[in-house]
Amino acid sequence: MVEGLVERLKAIVGARGTAGNRPKQVEEWRRQLTECAEAKGGEVSARTRAAALAQTYLKLDDAARHVFLRLISLEFGPTPGLVAAAHESYQQAVGSPAQWDAEAELRTALRSARIRILTQFNAIPQGVKFLVDLRADLLRYLEEDAELAPLDRELESRLAAWFDVGFLELQRITWNSPAALLEKLIEYEAVHEIRSWTDLKNRLDSDRRLYAFFHPRMPMEPLIFVEVALTDYLADSVQALLDENAPVFDATRADTAIFYSISNTQAGLRGVSFGSFLLKRVIDDLRRDFPKLKNFATLSPLPGFESWARKNPQELSEAGLQLDAAQLAAGEWAQDAAGARKINESLTQLAARYLTLEKSRRGGGRQPLDAVARFHLGNGARLERINVLADASPKGMQQSFGVMVNYLYDLDELEQNVESFAREGTIATSAAVRRQARPKQN
Repeated sequence: MVEGLVERLKAIVGARGTAGNRPKQVEEWRRQLTECAEAKGGEVSARTRAAALAQTYLKLDDAARHVFLRLISLEFGPTPGLVAAAHESYQQAVGSPAQWDAEAELRTALRSARIRILTQFNAIPQGVKFLVDLRADLLRYLEEDAELAPLDRELESRLAAWFDVGFLELQRITWNSPAALLEKLIEYEAVHEIRSWTDLKNRLDSDRRLYAFFHPRMPMEPLIFVEVALTDYLADSVQALLDENAPVFDATRADTAIFYSISNTQAGLRGVSFGSFLLKRVIDDLRRDFPKLKNFATLSPLPGFESWARKNPQELSEAGLQLDAAQLAAGEWAQDAAGARKINESLTQLAARYLTLEKSRRGGGRQPLDAVARFHLGNGARLERINVLADASPKGMQQSFGVMVNYLYDLDELEQNVESFAREGTIATSAAVRRQARPKQN
């Protein structure tokens, strides 16, 4: 197995010639990992070894990290012979008083050394953040190396338990929050780039709110955050919401909360979902502070719209569009107000059909193709309105031809919508969107 790992390393580093002394290095990693998995000498010794191993990993280059993770994935799984023996004992004990002891022994046999290593890492200072970043590496390598899947499955399972929403803390971030934390917001904003400190200050003004989930072991690292505008209308333009020169709205008059940006910040937590809980907690917080609030809605992007349209040019023709996807994404058509009106009408129909008819392979082909739509509809929102030229930025034009969507969270309908969507794939839509999704009559 050592030879295989070293050959893999040589293939990765190629002509750079850095793998000459790696057999000894792989043996040293194996020794350290084995000691870490065995956890000999008590908790203090175990943590010391785990901390040293973490430092070893952090000093490795990208190619060596890949091999290090392959070593854990391939050589520190359950022992097949122990699993087989425990399973046979369990089968023989079924129905007898010894069944439950045999079950416990089988469960112990199935617990891999990988789990013990990950648990040791979790116990060291900064261990949670180390594991989140380690999984971010793992996910990159996994795209071309399927043999890392066992480690990824176990690490994702551990992270899902360690990042259970019951452990997370909701915090409101303000202009008076620590500068280091504000810098993280600028770095992590994934939907609408924060262009300057003035831009950030505008998003934290008195008519805005910004909330984030934190893990107690990562107090300065937001896991996910949502930006909210307090208004008296259903916003249809992100340019208006982000206008630094717009007058500050009197938040005490607000009857509508617009969620206009939701950003996941930790690549290593992919597959660990807590966005829905964030929105529910934020809605509760807003209702407490602003009793007049009646409407809770998003102004959301359609990140897969352009890609889908490019792959399905016949859909553009059927919607009456004479421009192709590249021309629509370039955005020159939007400069001609008169011509844009007809294009906007066709784009609205195209977006309505994309959101309501195009399905993903996941969920038995019943869920929407668009990831943002799956998230909000799965949390009980209603597809309320389609807004053309709502994001005329280069990014907005390139990913969705400037189109954005309002998803409305009607608190009286949430539970029913969630059940219908989960059970039957039913998409809650407004009457306007239903009309727009119908084919044009010739």
